[in-house]
Amino acid sequence: MIVIGLTGSIGMGKTTTAGLFAEAGAQVYDADAEVRALYAPGGAAIAPIEAAFPGVVSEGAVDRERLSQRVLGDPEDLQRLNGIVCR
Repeated sequence: MIVIGLTGSIGMGKTTTAGLFAEAGAQVYDADAEVRALYAPGGAAIAPIEAAFPGVVSEGAVDRERLSQRVLGDPEDLQRLNGIVCR
């Protein structure tokens, strides 16, 4: 089995490239989609994120903007968030 990882900044074509691989029959795992599901209503990360960062959940989902404002620029908070999301 060959494993390929696509990385890059916003707008670099990762989603498009992953789509091309999927069309060719490759299995594709989309980490961004997985995190969106964890943050959506009913997502497994909502309760632990709200416990760690009170006030970042709105209407049953993680408010990504609020969370971003809370963790960016604070290495300890970012590490705590990664520990929650990457379990």
